Amino acid sequence: MADRRAVLIPGRGYDTRAPLFAYAGESLTRAGFELHEIVWQVPAGLGHDRSGAWVVEQVLPALAAPTDLLVGKSLGSFAAPLAADRRLPAIWLTPLLHLPEVVTALERATAPCLLVGGTADPSWDSGVARRLTPHVVEIPEADHSLMLPGPLVRSAEALGRVSTAVEEFVQII
Repeated sequence: MADRRAVLIPGRGYDTRAPLFAYAGESLTRAGFELHEIVWQVPAGLGHDRSGAWVVEQVLPALAAPTDLLVGKSLGSFAAPLAADRRLPAIWLTPLLHLPEVVTALERATAPCLLVGGTADPSWDSGVARRLTPHVVEIPEADHSLMLPGPLVRSAEALGRVSTAVEEFVQII
């Protein structure tokens, strides 16, 4: 029986059944978390100016139950204000570190967070990530889905690194 609850927040085109969530979710389940997966249909034409309010609106109902951890991918990082306001630890997979509203929310957070990104992702900023938290996994050459060029085994190895980081992170929260 799970003694902690994690809310998984998808990205724009990356739902909670995709590889990063599958492996992170398995790591969390093995660590004793019950998973609550948010499913959404992103409105066509949703711009960054309205994304924050829309994501918060989608995530808030899931937080009616006691929650111990947020895990968000890309667009889901617009839920960072909720993590900051509720002092929730969070794992942000390819967070939108190029957007000031996401960075500002992450700066306000008092609970630990793990940031995961790739150097070939235009939304990733290594310097900002390392300034925000000591818990950073950076995958050289990885894109916004943390896929790497070349043999697929390189991308699978990146998933393994993320899984290990998740396992280690949840031990400290």
